[in-house]
Amino acid sequence: MTNSTIDVLVWGPLHEFLMQALARDFKVHKRWEIKDLDAWVADRGPHVRAVVTSGVYGLETALLERLSSLEVVTSFGVGYDAIDTAYLAKRGIRLSNTPDVLNNAVAETALALMLCLTRRISEAERFVRAGKWTSAKFPLGRGLTGKTCGIVGLGKIGKTIAKRAAAFNMEIAYFRRGEPYPDVPYTHYSDLKELARQSDYLVVIVPGGPETKHLINREVMQALGSDSYLINVARGSVMDEQALIASLQAGEIAGAALDVFEDEPRVPTEFFSMDNLVLTPHLGSGTYETRQAMAELVFTNLSSYFNQGKLVTPVNLD
Repeated sequence: MTNSTIDVLVWGPLHEFLMQALARDFKVHKRWEIKDLDAWVADRGPHVRAVVTSGVYGLETALLERLSSLEVVTSFGVGYDAIDTAYLAKRGIRLSNTPDVLNNAVAETALALMLCLTRRISEAERFVRAGKWTSAKFPLGRGLTGKTCGIVGLGKIGKTIAKRAAAFNMEIAYFRRGEPYPDVPYTHYSDLKELARQSDYLVVIVPGGPETKHLINREVMQALGSDSYLINVARGSVMDEQALIASLQAGEIAGAALDVFEDEPRVPTEFFSMDNLVLTPHLGSGTYETRQAMAELVFTNLSSYFNQGKLVTPVNLD
């Protein structure tokens, strides 16, 4: 059903399919193309009933306050730490995200980073391109088989990572404060540092936000140890990057692989000279198939809200 009279504010450029579908069925306003935002808000702000954003763009509460008719926010991505959910709840504004459809892609990225790091793939590729193979032997890496993969955050993506790691004959352990999950066969630790001590690879996949800021600190890295590796596919805020720099420089961990950073797209320059560090530009869900599925789910949420009065994948703001 077309909702061409409904004003929708899109926070930033998103997937082509989503932008085309929104333009077809709604009255779309592109925030990044609005030259005089104050004038636009005075004119159209009271008519905006929906906002479409992503974990990259987030939201500005000061602008939302001027959208007096706003009913719903749909976000492209599973994480919503860049959105003031308390504010949305206070105003009774609904929120949806795109869970589940990116589980496999993020899990694949986590395993790819583990393999790239431990088998030194990026370093080896640079070695060959530099023409060094004719005069030197490349150093050995380490295998995954029989090693312990510690997972910090055993949600849906964490469980998918666990299955992938188990296929490499790795032992699986996880961190969760309080009681263990009753439906998983993996070893549970309620102490994060103890999980780190027992892990050969520590994979971080917890939500971002104040509760997890710098959860992975220097003490956790020191507990992980000089023969073990750290992989972050969660949010950059979860890891203390300055502590990681110090830990790598001191040889306290064997290496790290990061897909996310505290101040994206800016990356600490100290990282660039470290061969035992693999860096990727937040590509966890970056497959054609996954991004298409995410775009379709954002559009389905918005259409369902205005046509049936409910979201397909609502975020509980209570």
